[in-house]
Amino acid sequence: MRVVKEFYKTTLGEKIFKVVIYLLITLLCLSIVLPFLNIFALSFNAGKDAERGGIYFWPRVWSLQNFAEVLTSANILTAFGISLFRTFVGTIASVFLTAMAAYTLKSKTMPGVRFFTLFIFFTMLFSGGIIPYYMLLKSVHLTNTIWVYVIPSLYSAWNLIIMRTFFQQIHVSLEESARIDGYNDFSIFMRIIMPLSKPVIAVIALFNAVGHWNDWFTGAFYVRSSDLRPLSTLLQEMLTRAEAMRSKLESAAGMSQYEVLEKMQVTGDSMKMATIIIVVAPIILIYPFIQKYFAQGVMIGSIKE
Repeated sequence: MRVVKEFYKTTLGEKIFKVVIYLLITLLCLSIVLPFLNIFALSFNAGKDAERGGIYFWPRVWSLQNFAEVLTSANILTAFGISLFRTFVGTIASVFLTAMAAYTLKSKTMPGVRFFTLFIFFTMLFSGGIIPYYMLLKSVHLTNTIWVYVIPSLYSAWNLIIMRTFFQQIHVSLEESARIDGYNDFSIFMRIIMPLSKPVIAVIALFNAVGHWNDWFTGAFYVRSSDLRPLSTLLQEMLTRAEAMRSKLESAAGMSQYEVLEKMQVTGDSMKMATIIIVVAPIILIYPFIQKYFAQGVMIGSIKE
């Protein structure tokens, strides 16, 4: 009621502006929610029935066969464990080491701090390319090991700059008071800086976790052993095989599309939708618990005193 009363008290121009803003926000929300509802409907709908079309936001023929096909695949539990390991270990290690480096770079008295900052920023502009990167990983014996998922991604120049910017907003008097009490640099970092930096830690942790969980490229190009493939890579390979099998049936037997569907319980598209739900579900479940920190963290650097 209060919002409605304030709306009627505003001028005509302000009313038009608010209506336009609300319409744009509504359209933006619909553009995000409706595609996800369509993915949900197709993932829980029978694959053969989904090929007929006409499914938008609710399944027509409920079925768990798509998820059963994905989750009963060989090595699925191993791949899930690999994804959990790289996400958990990689995120914790990356956040902690990035925070230590950012705390060092925020110091104005450290010799060469400007040079190191520019050097780190330079790496955001240029890349050596995939082939030199692969040769580097191979030379340090990281290819075809589980640590290829963790060690190369420990540091991100962008995350480092974000953390350094946040640390610079913490008043220096807190550190000076701690030094008077006998704290050293590491004690100040652990007991003062880190507890006051929950928003930026939550943001960087979310970025790292999503990146690790969704990354399929590393497992596909830098790992040969099937026992070291993460969940995203394994699901990507399953989708490729499903599409290849369908094409093979069509070409080898000379069957029509509808005859192929009669022999297949699931389709590549239905498996794709189930795969999307499986991959994004953990992130959706975790996000509400860190949303308040994320909302604070996105304001990093917006206020300067």
